[in-house]
Amino acid sequence: MLGLGPIAFATPWVLTALAALPVLWWLLRVTPPAARRVRFPAIALLRDLIAPEETPARTPWWLLLLRLVLTALVILALSGPLLNPRAALPGGGPLLLIVDNGWASGRDWPSRKQAMDSVIAQAERQARPVVLLPTAPPPGGEVRPPALLLPAGEARRLAQALEPLPWPTDRAATLAAVRALAAQGTIQGSAHAVWLSDGLGDRSARALAEGLQRLGSAEILDDSADKPPHLLLPPATEGAALVARVIRADFARPEPVTLRLVAADGRLLSRETVAFEPGQRVREVRLDLPAELRNDAASLRIEGDTTAGATVLLDERWRRRPVGLVSGRPEGESQPLLSDLHYLDRALSPYTEVRRGGTLELLKRDLAVLILSDIGALNGSEAQAIDGWVRKGGVLLRFAGPRLAQHADSLIPVRLRVGDRALGGALSWSEPAKLQPFPPKSPFEGLSIPADVQVNRQVLAEPALDLADRTWARLADGTPLVTSERRGDGWLVLVHTTASPDWSNLPLSGLFVDMLRRVIALSGGVSGAGTSSAALDPVELLDGTGRLVPPTATAFPIPGNAAGVDVVGPRHPPGFYGSEESRRALNLSPAVGALEPLGALPGGVTRSGYGGHGEVALKPALLAAALVLLTVDLLIALALRGLLIPAALRRRGGALAGLALALLLLAPEAARAFDAEQAVKVTAETHLAYVQTGDGAVDDTARAGLEGLAAVLNLRTAVETMGVVGVDPERDELAFYPLLYWPVSDKQRNLSDPARARVNEYLHGGGAILFDTRDQAPGGGARALQRLVDGLEIPPLAPVPPDHVLRKSFYLLQDFPGRSTGSELWIEAREGRGNDGVSPVVIGGNDWASAWAVNRNGQPLFAVVPGGERQREIAYRFGVNLVMYALTGNYKADQVHVPAILERLGQ
Repeated sequence: MLGLGPIAFATPWVLTALAALPVLWWLLRVTPPAARRVRFPAIALLRDLIAPEETPARTPWWLLLLRLVLTALVILALSGPLLNPRAALPGGGPLLLIVDNGWASGRDWPSRKQAMDSVIAQAERQARPVVLLPTAPPPGGEVRPPALLLPAGEARRLAQALEPLPWPTDRAATLAAVRALAAQGTIQGSAHAVWLSDGLGDRSARALAEGLQRLGSAEILDDSADKPPHLLLPPATEGAALVARVIRADFARPEPVTLRLVAADGRLLSRETVAFEPGQRVREVRLDLPAELRNDAASLRIEGDTTAGATVLLDERWRRRPVGLVSGRPEGESQPLLSDLHYLDRALSPYTEVRRGGTLELLKRDLAVLILSDIGALNGSEAQAIDGWVRKGGVLLRFAGPRLAQHADSLIPVRLRVGDRALGGALSWSEPAKLQPFPPKSPFEGLSIPADVQVNRQVLAEPALDLADRTWARLADGTPLVTSERRGDGWLVLVHTTASPDWSNLPLSGLFVDMLRRVIALSGGVSGAGTSSAALDPVELLDGTGRLVPPTATAFPIPGNAAGVDVVGPRHPPGFYGSEESRRALNLSPAVGALEPLGALPGGVTRSGYGGHGEVALKPALLAAALVLLTVDLLIALALRGLLIPAALRRRGGALAGLALALLLLAPEAARAFDAEQAVKVTAETHLAYVQTGDGAVDDTARAGLEGLAAVLNLRTAVETMGVVGVDPERDELAFYPLLYWPVSDKQRNLSDPARARVNEYLHGGGAILFDTRDQAPGGGARALQRLVDGLEIPPLAPVPPDHVLRKSFYLLQDFPGRSTGSELWIEAREGRGNDGVSPVVIGGNDWASAWAVNRNGQPLFAVVPGGERQREIAYRFGVNLVMYALTGNYKADQVHVPAILERLGQ
């Protein structure tokens, strides 16, 4: 490497090509430009007699100088010039490159890769081998491969493939690998070690630095001073709020930190910024938000900190479910300690949103669990309302008491004996009964039963063959204490004693709180996955930059009852485990614990940032300048030959100016010509169209959805869609498009009379419109649709029959899901012969555009619930069927005549 002050050349031998510049000067000087070609006709000859043009015999000096500068720039670029080059690596042995690629390194991984490439390039210039040692354990818990001396090119390839991993580093194993290199005699001469640190310290950090120093010289690159690592602990629940704690390693200076609470579909639910004071290592952040938004939360992240430690995944344990309380004993309200609701409220308030009121009043709002304490027989309207609510997924939890013992109804999981069993009564036992350990299939499995919990009185269940299967908790003598029944999508649960201390001291224990939390966790489809010992398969995992990615082959299932602190690591990366319907979050931060800075280093070990050396490669800038000069030279050459601006155009400049003026005066006619050209284009090619609502988010989703559907159509069918067009019924012609996708938004204004006439004409002329009310999305719904279609000639509608062509125009379909499911699909009740039997109107509410929507890379933009990717595939198939139905009509219905046609043909 040749150095000239602040500039050095990696391949200085290329500079010898500069000696050829004088020869190039001579060659360019004696080579004139190409002759100008002039036509011979007499008229042109007479015209040129007035002002003849001369062609130079030699290249102009300024053009010659431009080309010499261009050549010199290319030669200098190929010589590899460096501005402020790094000093040569100390010693003459190999380069040891130690890379912290654990969770804390993901916050700015591109700068680390750039530093690795710079150090390896310096070793390559000095022809020194490289030893590359990542400090994080390999994925899957595999054995760390032995360290080897590699050529610089091979080391660069491995370094570029290196990625941050979402678990801590193991510097002790790295130190053992370094000592093994020294013991085996692999390192010859004085080595130089470069450690790319993540800024965190541990018990092995200083020992690793000393071990590297014994092999020669050592330096540490660290950017923790500019970008300190943070650790986000899982939040605790305090009433309606989530309270998270942020830990930082460098606590010497003030620093703001912003937390983002995000839903599974990417929506920002809450954003809170707090400031660290100097000397403050831990900071609490409180996020207050409504229960409906909190239940949608899927992750909590530190803004701008892209690491697995700055990301906390949230599962059902952090959902806040509203619980309604109804008591049949109002006489205790004046004395809280005698009230059933007092003990239930105290047990549930820290974890759920507690609501009180009448049964029908509570069911008018969203409710996850309804608790009835000593309610006897319910009246007809109450029983019917509760039964329908339970079948849709609600959890009804009932506590026994004198009223229920005498007046039971059908909303209990087992038949009860009339009366109750009391201590000292006819159906009694000699001393209070204790609880048995909870059975394995019970949601209470794993809960510790205090020795002082005992029951004095209870209601008894009638013996039955399935009583054992319905029992979640038993007393010591085997009588059921908690029974249950699955009804529809919900649960009926009965506690055979009271919610107050009248019959048992269970409400005074911590077990009471834990049992209530387990029952409440059943709502929303959670069935105790967090307490079962069954293995949970990985669903989505965090990578080293804190992003959720599909599970890799090196990730193994976790036990359902395992604590995250014990299992998280290379075999079990942080992420979601279980199934799509019931996810268990495994977070990294509880296993990390506290953060410590790198600390003091041994004497002689230098420490700097990744960009501290200031070495800049000038090759890209020189090549860019040469490309600019080459473009200028090309333009000059075209101009000298008369090809850049033809002579005919130069001579007719006045005529062109007049033509431009005429075009300006005839702008309306030009616009109409353009409209005609656009009409020819959209009719000659197939375009998917959507109606612009004026809501930017809805319109962007509609465009992205139709682009995703167009890609599927082009890939799977003979339909060749050329693009997606947004139309406005107020001003655009609709007849060019066979199908319109109309997302319903409450922000869209009512149609004007001309727009209504245009839409009605489109429907009469054979067009088809898919109205998507987006029932589950904000701003949609049937009310907005009724307002928009006021004045449109909508035919009578009916649900799609089982044998309709829309179910088989390309794929065979049973239902038509989108991003959501459950909405009926409506078409014309009696499809006529017009438009080949195609219904002019299709109405549904499953938000199909969101299921179809993709980004520029073809990745889905929104999550699909509850069916996931299988549901998205069915949504695509519905879109294909709909387009084929709109384009080809009811040709599939003619298949019923195929046997008769074949019979007539004699086949």
